[in-house]
Amino acid sequence: MINYCHHKTAAFKMEVSNMDEMDYVRILRDLREDADKTQTQIAEVLGTSQTMYARYERGANELPIHHLITLSKYYGVSTDYILGLSRVR
Repeated sequence: MINYCHHKTAAFKMEVSNMDEMDYVRILRDLREDADKTQTQIAEVLGTSQTMYARYERGANELPIHHLITLSKYYGVSTDYILGLSRVR
């Protein structure tokens, strides 16, 4: 049983490590563009500046969890979708 659990954990780690770390950056931009919103409009939703939001979209800054949750609710998608962990919106 221990080997099975270890094997499953290793498989999960391998699956996660194979994901492109910048998937969420592309997804953030795609969601915004699909909604016909500007960076300024989304920044207002998040209560941040356009400059800071642009840094999230470029991957220069990591998106804080509270912003992830807000965007998930705003776009009506799961946080896993935004993070690139699921293809299900």
